[in-house]
Amino acid sequence: MTLAVVACFLDEEAHLPRFLASVAAQTRRPDRLVLVDDGSSDASARIAEAFAAGHPYATVLRRPRRAAARDRLAQAPELQAFTWAVGQLDATYDVIAKVDAALELSPGAIAGIEAAFAAELELGLAGLELHSAAPDGVLRREHVPTFHVRGATKFYRRACLEQISPIPAILGWDTIDEVHARRLGWTTRSLGLDGPPTVHLRPPGAHDGVGRGFRRWGECAWAYGADPVAVLAGGVHRMRRRPYVLGGLNYLAGWGLAAARRLPRADRDVRAFCREEQRLRMRRAVASRLGTA
Repeated sequence: MTLAVVACFLDEEAHLPRFLASVAAQTRRPDRLVLVDDGSSDASARIAEAFAAGHPYATVLRRPRRAAARDRLAQAPELQAFTWAVGQLDATYDVIAKVDAALELSPGAIAGIEAAFAAELELGLAGLELHSAAPDGVLRREHVPTFHVRGATKFYRRACLEQISPIPAILGWDTIDEVHARRLGWTTRSLGLDGPPTVHLRPPGAHDGVGRGFRRWGECAWAYGADPVAVLAGGVHRMRRRPYVLGGLNYLAGWGLAAARRLPRADRDVRAFCREEQRLRMRRAVASRLGTA
C-alpha cells in the first residue's frame, strides 16, 4: 500500500518543527510527504525546505499569499490548498492524507492507519484521535464521535476520495466529505491507537477566539444540513461545557445567522442523508435512555 501525506501550512514556524520531527520519527514513513506553504510570511517555508533537503520522500510546494478576508476560513483555503497539491502528486497513491502542520504525530500513527485500511476494505476515510493540552497543561483527548474524522487528520482511500470529489470549499467541508462517503457505502472512523497520543498543538478555535469558533461550528452545521432538532440539542450540550452557556449560544447563533444569510450548503442528497443519520442516532439515544431508566 502506498501512502502520500499532504500538510498545508500558513505561518506555522512555531509548530512546524515538531510536526516534521514527528513525521521523521514514524515507524512507517509516508511514501511521499508534500509540504504546502500557503503563502507564509514567517520562516515556515525555510523550515520546510530544510527538512525536504534532508529527506528524499519530502517535497515543498509554494502558493502565493492569500488576500486578507473578513473570515479567513469561509472558503476553506486549507482544503483548496490540499486539492491543488493532490493534483501535483507524482504518482497514484492508495491512500492520500490531509494533515495539519500543527500536530505532533504518534510514532505509530501512519503504520496504524495503514493497518486499518488493509484490514477493512470498506474503510474510505480514517483519522486519528487527538489530544490537546487543557488549561492545567494536562493532555486530554478531544472527544468526538467515533464515526467523525476531524479536519486535522484526513486519510482518504483513493477510490473514496475520487468518488466524493470535488469536496465543496465551504465551512463544514470536513463533515460534508465523511457524510458523502457514508452515503456512498464507505465507513468513516477516527482511530485510537496504542502508544503515545497524537497531539493537537493548536486546539480548534485558537486562531479567532472561542466565541468565533463556536459560531463557526454552527455555520458548519447549516452547511452540512444538520437536523434542526440535532442543532438545538447540540447547542444545549455545548452550554454545559466551557465556556459555559456562551459556547452553546454562539453555536446556535452561528447556525441561525447562516440560515438567515442562506450561506452555501452541501448538495441536497448529502444534507438529506445527514439528517436521516442524525435522526436515527437520536432515536437510538432515546431508546437507550428509556431502556436503562
